[in-house]
Amino acid sequence: MITDARPPLLGRLPAGVWVAAFWTVVVVFRFFTRDDELRHLFEYHGNPEDMPLVVTAVVTTLVAALLVRQPLAAVAGALAGSVFSLGMNRVPEASVLQFLIADAVVGYCAAVRSRAVSLGALALPLAVLAALWLQGAVNGYPVNPLAYTGLAATVLIAWLVGNTVHQSRAHGEALRGRATEQAVTAERLRIARELHDMVAHNIGIIAIQAGMGSRVMDTQPAETRNALNAIEATSRETLAGLRRVLGALRQGDQDSAPLEVTPGIAELDRLVERAAGAGVRVALTRRGTARPVPPEVDLAAYRIVQEAVTNVVKHAGTRDCHVTVEYGPEELAVTVEDQGTGSTGAAPVTGYGLAGMRERVTLLHGGFSAGPRPGGGFRVAARLPLPEGAAPEVGP
Repeated sequence: MITDARPPLLGRLPAGVWVAAFWTVVVVFRFFTRDDELRHLFEYHGNPEDMPLVVTAVVTTLVAALLVRQPLAAVAGALAGSVFSLGMNRVPEASVLQFLIADAVVGYCAAVRSRAVSLGALALPLAVLAALWLQGAVNGYPVNPLAYTGLAATVLIAWLVGNTVHQSRAHGEALRGRATEQAVTAERLRIARELHDMVAHNIGIIAIQAGMGSRVMDTQPAETRNALNAIEATSRETLAGLRRVLGALRQGDQDSAPLEVTPGIAELDRLVERAAGAGVRVALTRRGTARPVPPEVDLAAYRIVQEAVTNVVKHAGTRDCHVTVEYGPEELAVTVEDQGTGSTGAAPVTGYGLAGMRERVTLLHGGFSAGPRPGGGFRVAARLPLPEGAAPEVGP
């Protein structure tokens, strides 16, 4: 069973903890390099390394701690730091810096949050600017319209950039979802075409046997009985395959069925030879008592191994691969493992091989898993149930 690996320690601690640790190290270092550091940190008369540094540390730590769960609170914290920094003499850049931090949070909200949250984050800085401008105009303070307009423009630009990123991501996810649906549909149609030969062949046999039985019914009763037995066996086999597969498939296109013989587990040796020609050594192991399996199971097992080995050749970055075919009492298990370092798991993003394999197994009511191995490499495993008639006979 494939389980998600536990994230490392660096990933388990919140971002606010790391930001706070950084600023703590900076302050401790300054205690050893500057005299009377504690008094300096509470002064804000022209030195940006004093109180402005403390405000920046508090604001960045607060933003990092609240950004994921409370983004609007993070914007409000940055704006509070900006308003507080307005009272610092001869350090105007401190207030602008805190406001730019608020802009960054606004862009983040527009990129990854809902439209309501992003609009709320956009409204907070604009409301603060409007309130400061109105207060200055009422109390007769000097107001620079260009400064307020420039800050408002930075907020709008940050929101537009984040909104563009959000729309691009949504569009990409929609395209990937549509492409996956199309790949699943195409895989179903391909399975239907591959089974066409088997169904058409069996129906043809039934028609021939029925015609022969009707002609010799009166003169050769024994031959008629044999024809009826053959019709019964062939009908059961065909109906079993249709019940497990074709019932879950859409009606395919009207293209003619392929003329080549449908491959199966017996063709895996040839697949191994072709993989060796591509530079990958495939070790094939068969376990259990080999026996005939239903054609749809035989075909699905072959296609799963073929697709997995193809992914190894293209993406794994290794020259070795291990294929295991195990005949169980109630199921056929197929496993493909490699020790590569490539991105065979990228199929859900840029390819649809894994989606096709999963669809095959689902149609046969089996189990499928694919993912990185704990020790490195990639593993594909499929369990295909076998009907009762395919179970091996156990002697006394």
